[in-house]
Amino acid sequence: MDNTPLDPEQQRMLRFLRILVTALTATMLGGLIILIYLFVTRFPQPTPVLALPDSIALPGGTSATAFTRGPDWLAVVVGNEILIFDSTGQTLRQRIAIGE
Repeated sequence: MDNTPLDPEQQRMLRFLRILVTALTATMLGGLIILIYLFVTRFPQPTPVLALPDSIALPGGTSATAFTRGPDWLAVVVGNEILIFDSTGQTLRQRIAIGE
């Protein structure tokens, strides 16, 4: 390894480079801390799971092909209709015909 002394210009550039590397390291650590803080504080709390009824009163002789749930309603696709029930699944609110 070459142990020749550095001239003053090289020493000044080396000192400047060390300052830049230190500043970059501090910036990266600060950014990482900020990202971790934002992940911890900004992610929403898990939404509560909506309870499903034990059974849904479908019209006789029909079977469900799809199901979805809203905040206070249930929708069931039966054949060419969408049936909208209340949240208990016992009272039919609306029938929507699906065109072919």
